[in-house]
Amino acid sequence: MSRTAKIAGVSALAGLMMTVAIVAATRPSAPPPSPRAAVAADEGRARLARELDRCATLTMPDAGCEAAWAENRRRFFRQDEPAPDTERDGGPSSPAKGDAP
Repeated sequence: MSRTAKIAGVSALAGLMMTVAIVAATRPSAPPPSPRAAVAADEGRARLARELDRCATLTMPDAGCEAAWAENRRRFFRQDEPAPDTERDGGPSSPAKGDAP
């Protein structure tokens, strides 16, 4: 390989490295997404599953088990989400403006 080809190769590599450095320096740094929320939710589900497994082996009533089963039912039926409002469309359940109550 000739000396000129080596100089051209090193120059191209240096130019590429300089481009990467400039792009990295000018790019806005965004904080990494926090995986704690997902971990906490997964940990809560795992804790609930362990408690339900423990409760499945019991033969006597237990307040902790009753709370765990209530939480499981609440999650299953998604009772923590608000119910949709069906009376907003002005249907038959809402009185007309000119009608007296």
